[in-house]
This record gives sequence, structure tokens and C-alpha cells, in this order.
Amino acid sequence: MPSPSESSRPSTPSASNNNHPAKKRKVAPPLPSPSPAPSDSNANTANVVLPARHDLFSRPRLTISRFPTFPDTPGVIHHITEQLAMNRIGFRYVPAGVAPPGSAFPCRTIESAPPCFRVSWEDRSAFVKVTPDGLGLLGERGFRSARCNAPVREGAWYMEVCIECGGGDRPPDLPDANMCEGSHVRLGWARREAPLNGPVGLDGYSYGYRDKTGDKVTLSRPRSYGQPFRTGDVIGMYIFLPARRKPDPSDPHDPAHPKRERIAIEFKGQEYFESLEYPQSKEMIKLMEFSTKASSSVPLPSVPPNKKASGAKSLPERKGPGVETPVLRPLPELKGSHIAFFVNGECQSIAFRDLYDYLPLPTTPASRKKDKENSKKRAKEGAPREHKENPFDDGTLGYYPFISLFNYARVRINPGPDFDFPPPPDIEGFLRSSSGEDVKPSSQHTWRPMCERYPEFMQGQWDLDAREEEEAKVEAALWAEREKAEVAKKTQKELRRQQNAAKKRAREAELRGASVHAASPLRETSIAEDGSAAVIDDRFGPSVSSLLTPTLPASEDIDQAHSPAPTATSSVDYHHIPDTESGYNSEALEGMGEGDVEQEGDMEIEDGGETLNMPVVDIDLSDLI
Repeated sequence: MPSPSESSRPSTPSASNNNHPAKKRKVAPPLPSPSPAPSDSNANTANVVLPARHDLFSRPRLTISRFPTFPDTPGVIHHITEQLAMNRIGFRYVPAGVAPPGSAFPCRTIESAPPCFRVSWEDRSAFVKVTPDGLGLLGERGFRSARCNAPVREGAWYMEVCIECGGGDRPPDLPDANMCEGSHVRLGWARREAPLNGPVGLDGYSYGYRDKTGDKVTLSRPRSYGQPFRTGDVIGMYIFLPARRKPDPSDPHDPAHPKRERIAIEFKGQEYFESLEYPQSKEMIKLMEFSTKASSSVPLPSVPPNKKASGAKSLPERKGPGVETPVLRPLPELKGSHIAFFVNGECQSIAFRDLYDYLPLPTTPASRKKDKENSKKRAKEGAPREHKENPFDDGTLGYYPFISLFNYARVRINPGPDFDFPPPPDIEGFLRSSSGEDVKPSSQHTWRPMCERYPEFMQGQWDLDAREEEEAKVEAALWAEREKAEVAKKTQKELRRQQNAAKKRAREAELRGASVHAASPLRETSIAEDGSAAVIDDRFGPSVSSLLTPTLPASEDIDQAHSPAPTATSSVDYHHIPDTESGYNSEALEGMGEGDVEQEGDMEIEDGGETLNMPVVDIDLSDLI
């Protein structure tokens, strides 16, 4: 397998100031875009989103993460891990590996070494040092915490924690001799929303047990519980959660639906899944406000309401809008759930009952509408992919073993199956009988060691990978069908457009033909001597015969054909039509001199031997035309 230096790639490009034209060479693939999560100011390499799928073929396909690495320092047991992406600023990280060819996603979930139940490399404070096996922890300075790498989601589970230094004792190799307070330890169970920079029991997301007083604490409210513990003691941690409820198929917004929101990134040569941490709800934050908070401060003297202070100006009173009280959603509980602790095998009874449900609170219609509008706005602006809060169960929700250390306190985790102080086989029956119930404990094991929880948790994550892969393939097939239907729709639309264009061109051609025919010269038909019809062109204006038709009698042997409409010119030559010659003697007119004057009178026309006297009208041919 190639070394990390050989298989990793730089996540930030080296800038080049050379402005001269370079020789032709192969174009490098596009550089990955930066991760949406903020990076540390002192980090040399920033997180980057992994490039396209085809750029990952050169990467090795790992099943175990490369990191963390531990320095080889003689005599040092606890180390600060290097080359590691740690949860911070509301973001969390899970090791990822390149998926096999043909996968719908570029990466898949992988494990970290050693692949067993231990403290989480990524899900702990940077001030908590660990041993290479992930079971030994050392806290520096103030309270800092660490979560283990597998949560409890249902059932009964047990583990032990050995206190190597705590209970107020000062370690012999304390680096700061001026420290007044000794080392302290708090142990308990916490959800994903519990902060790592504080002790267990700080808020309602965690339930803890204090070494100094033996108090139980949640919401930062200590209550008397059991005996204190110190260096050398072994604390047993027991939790019982009822069976997980099934998601409501009729409610798409049910938080119990499995769904993950994460982005594959590269950090210092290692692939990770980056996602937003589940935020704390305002309902849980409201629980931190003490309802019985006593005020020991003396109030300052105030001016009576009807008396103005000296020198005060008369200003109009402003009445601001009333502050709307936010509607708080109810906090569901896991009925029947409880937590108990053991000290050196001695049960301290049940510490907490009816724990809060680890599922996120259901979203409101107003918040969903706002998220939808923001998504549409970002899509319209062409913004890059952005992290979104996940209102559903991503498979990592539950109650984690949570260890808080103060002033160089040291502990060691024992997830089983072999314990220093094995608990009763039936812890549930033992707890019920200890509380006064008439229950006889069973001899069969009713709980499981936490070492068995890790393989179940990882199998659940891989099942989600397979489910997302199948859903992505189905979505890709549906998308291909939609694309095919869209292409067919566009083809039909283009065909209809072409057909409509062809019809439009045909109608325009028909209209042009009709207009040309209407504007073309009209023709008249005459009867030739042989009885055949002759088409007479009418392009030279109206004929004389058509103008004289009302006054000239037509011959019985001639059928005159008139134009259906008045025309500008006529082509009828009446000199070639038999029996229609006029009896008017034009020669007499031609023989008239300049001094002669035309006389108006009657014109004699012979018709069948009879002489007809027709009035002579002096008409100029140009006037007729």
C-alpha cells in the first residue's frame, strides 16, 4: 500500500506568478472547492471538498483510516493525536474511503484503527490526550470531555471505567506544582448535542456522576445520589433504553426517518464525511433557566413613575411592540429508561429515570417553509453546495459514554466482556428489587457489554450506505426517465412547431396566389367565326364597344362577351368583328380642312336595308380612355 505521503495530494494549489506563456502541457483536473466548514487559523492545510468521481480513481481504496498517528516518544503513554480532523465549531467528521467503481457516491464509511469500542478519535476535546489503543485518557487543565465511538439506542448495556487519578488527588508527575485543586472525574451518558468543552451534566443533554461528592448532576443541578469515588475505584456505568419506535410512514417529517446530510471532503490526504452537528434546541436551553433563582443583589433606587427626574426633558413616550413569546415544543421522554452507577461492584441505585428522547424535535411548518425559501434562493443564485441541518435520524443518535476530566485526571475504559467487578446477571431485576418491588432477579444475562455495541453500530452505518446507494440508483433511473420524457416532449414540441410553420407557409402561399390572381389582367372571351371561343386580352384599357354598348344595337349574329369588372384597358378590335362596322364615314372627317367645323347631327346607319338616323356625339377617344 502506498505511503500517506505518496497517496495523498496537496489540498491547496501552489500559486504561480509567471505571466509568460507556458509550453503546451496536459491540463490538470479542476481543483476541489473549499469545505463549507471553517478551518483553523493555525492549520497549514484547509479542508477541501473532494473533486469529481473520475478524479478519485488514482486514490487507494482504504477500509481503515490512515490516521491518527502517534509520536514515538519514550516514556510517554498519553498523546495528542496528529493529522486528524476533530469535531469543532458545530461540525463533526467521520472517516471515509473511496467507493468502488460503479458506485453512485464517491465515498463510503470506513473504520479507524483499532476497529473496536474505544474513545472516538474525532469526537473529543483537543485537550484530552489518549493512548494508542483508545482506552486510556488524560485531561489537562479545566474540564474537557470525550465521547466513545458507539452510542446506545436501545437495550441494556454496561461498561467499567477505572479511575487512575481523580477524586481530588494530585498526580505525582504534575507539571504545574502551583495548582491548588486536585484532579477530578465525572462520568455519565450524553447525547450528540452535549458540548465537549464542558463536564457531563452541564445541560439537559447529559447525565453525570461526580467523584468529589457522589452527586448526580444534569442541567448543572447536582442532587444527592451515591458515595464519592477516588483514585483506584472502578465505576460501573449502566443504561437501559426502551425499543426504538418505528418512523411514521404517513408523516414525512417524522424525525425517526433515517437520513444523512454530509459532504465528502479531504483533510491532509484523508477522506472524511463532514456534517453539521445536531444543534441544541431552544426548548432544552430554556430548561437551563432556573425558575427559583434568588436575587441577592440590592436593587438600585428608581424614580417614581409620576415624578420626573431633575433635568429630564419632556420626550414622547414610545411604546414598542410586545415581544412575542416563542412557542416551545414539548420535550418527549423515553418512558422506562434509566441510568445507574456501580462503585467497585456496589450498586448506587437508579440515578436518572425517563431520559429525554435522543431524536431531534419535529420541525415546524414555518421553519420548513423558511428552509425551502433559502434553498430556492441559493439554487437561483447558483451558490455552491452548503451544509444543512438534519432534522432526521442519521444513525449516530443515542446516548454515548461521556467522560469528563479535570486537572490531569486519568482514567481507563473497560468495555468488557471481562470486568473487574461483574454486575448481577439481571441488573433490571436487581434494581427493581432494590427499589422495593417484589421481583426476583433472573439468573440469565439481561444486559450486554459495550464491546458488542461497536460492530452493531458500524453495521448500521454500512446498511445506511447500501440504502443510500440503492436510493441514488433509483433516483438516477427516475432522473433518466424524466430526461427521456423531457427529450420526447421537446421533440414533439419541435415537430408541432415545424408542422405549424409548414401550415403557415402554405396559407401564406395560398394567400399570395389569390392576391396575384386578383391583381392579374382580366380577360374577355369572344366567339370566333368558326364558333370557337377566343380569349381576348384586355390589357390596353376599356374598349370602345363596351362604352358604346348602351347606344349601339348589337347584331343578332354576334354574341358579345363583356368583362365582369371595369378594367383600365381593352383589347377588343371591332374592325375585325363582322357586321359591327359603323356607317360613320371617317373619310369625310379626314377631308375637312382647318376652317371646316364639325357639325353635330344624325348619323345614318344601314341595318338590313333600313337606314337608321343615330345622333352623332362628338366624343374624344382619349376622354373615353
